Amino acid sequence: MMEAKRNEIKKRLNRVFGEVFDDEKIEIFDEMTAKDIGEWDSLMHIVLVVATEKEFKVTLNAAEVGELKNVGEMLDLLCERVIG
Repeated sequence: MMEAKRNEIKKRLNRVFGEVFDDEKIEIFDEMTAKDIGEWDSLMHIVLVVATEKEFKVTLNAAEVGELKNVGEMLDLLCERVIG
């Protein structure tokens, strides 16, 4: 059950990445970091967080976002927060 939820959240997060970075071919993966996407700088990070909050109807505080090491940890955080 958890795996199905994580996969659904991953699909939605992948769409967010595609929209934010204007690249439909982006395929996120757990170990992905800003180093994997050339345009992912500090400003785009903020845009990405805001777009993620909007998509998932959650609020992520700066401290917890700052501690995330990769996309997999972001997925885990969203799995904890997203209801349904």
